[in-house]
Amino acid sequence: MKDVLFKSIEEIASSIENKEISPVELTKLVLDHAEKFNDKVNAYITITRKEAEEAAEKAEQEILNGVYRGKYHGIPIGIKDNIYIKENISTIGSKIHQHFVPDHDAKVIEKLRDGGAIFTGKLNMHEYAWSITNNNPHYGAVHNPWDLGRIPGGSSGGSGAAVAAHMAFAALGTDTGGSIRIPASACGIVGLKPTYGRVSNAGSFPLASTLDHIGPMTKTVKDAALMLDIIAETGQGTFTQGLSGDVKGLKIGIHEDFFFDQVNPEIESIVHGVIEHLVKEGAELTTFDLPSIDKLKWAQSVILRSEFAGLHQENRMQRPTDFGKDIQDEIKEDLPTVVDYLHALEIKKYLEEECKALFKEIDVIISPTLAVIPPVIGESRIQLAGKEVSLFDGLLRFTNFSNITGLPAISIPCGLSEGMPVGLQIIGAYFEEATVLNTAYAVEKMNLIHQRPKLLEENL
Repeated sequence: MKDVLFKSIEEIASSIENKEISPVELTKLVLDHAEKFNDKVNAYITITRKEAEEAAEKAEQEILNGVYRGKYHGIPIGIKDNIYIKENISTIGSKIHQHFVPDHDAKVIEKLRDGGAIFTGKLNMHEYAWSITNNNPHYGAVHNPWDLGRIPGGSSGGSGAAVAAHMAFAALGTDTGGSIRIPASACGIVGLKPTYGRVSNAGSFPLASTLDHIGPMTKTVKDAALMLDIIAETGQGTFTQGLSGDVKGLKIGIHEDFFFDQVNPEIESIVHGVIEHLVKEGAELTTFDLPSIDKLKWAQSVILRSEFAGLHQENRMQRPTDFGKDIQDEIKEDLPTVVDYLHALEIKKYLEEECKALFKEIDVIISPTLAVIPPVIGESRIQLAGKEVSLFDGLLRFTNFSNITGLPAISIPCGLSEGMPVGLQIIGAYFEEATVLNTAYAVEKMNLIHQRPKLLEENL
């Protein structure tokens, strides 16, 4: 039965539907596994065994009575702790909200609950989703299952680690500058940030509302598509259609000066190798430029810092020492001016218009997700292309493009470097998740990773 843990949702859903696997037994298996490994990984802030087991019993009775709600019915999944579940504590990774109990479900939770999903607990995250290490000062660092001394990425680090360590079959994450795709890449799983507006953010504690997205973090591309089928506000139920992996005629755009600038040579080689394979399969390759791309980093930072400061204004003034050090350091800095914020929003509009024009010429952009492998927990500076750079330059540079533009983007595992997963990022046109997912499916079919995380190899 333990081998079931390593299966995808696609693989086990039919067995649940056909009453060959019990949701009650499956949920107990996942919960036992999560409790066994959480001391090592620290993926969960809270494991909600009682609620999960009750939901599993309900799912089992429904299926026995001939009521089957779909592929996520009876499937145990984890939820990032800034996404509200009614009457469950949502700490948002913080001290200030450590006892906060929402009185309603997030919209995505409503949809997943209607689909019969079982919630195993609330997943660890960077405090208030502020950063990318998931070294949480209040609930402890999350550890990467591939190497427990390394970060899992963030801010959805608990989500990435839980799925990679099979402590949940899938998870929900949020993404403001890369917080789904960064841990997906670091932990060797699939992470999808949909188009801005495709999935409702209602009932999720925001980091920066104009940049925030909720999306699936899963073992496979099809599992991500299946979840998007449930949680989408528009296009619901359509995303698994046409997942063939056929890329003939697909127009791939690359921007070497931006998306391949200062990348670990092995990562760059792996990603270019995948692109070459897709071209051999019939895809077409072209280069592109965007006039406003050099302004992206500044504009993203200004928007994020302004909206974060506004949201936390009262606590910034009254409880500054209850934040972790990285947020305390941030709130001591001079805030962007109103003029800066409005200018940043104008740059955002320019980039959106430029992208609309660009995607009339291409279908997808492909790049590395991260420029480096996940660093050791506690590192703030890393070596990249012979230079010492900030951690943010290695982990955020390629992902925040699709937050400020709102374009859909996915990270898909595409190989290993120094024994750690390498993620490939695919960015698509607005509301063209189907193209993004199908391109990712073509990469997945290449079967480029043939081993499990060290944590599992050493303990199973």
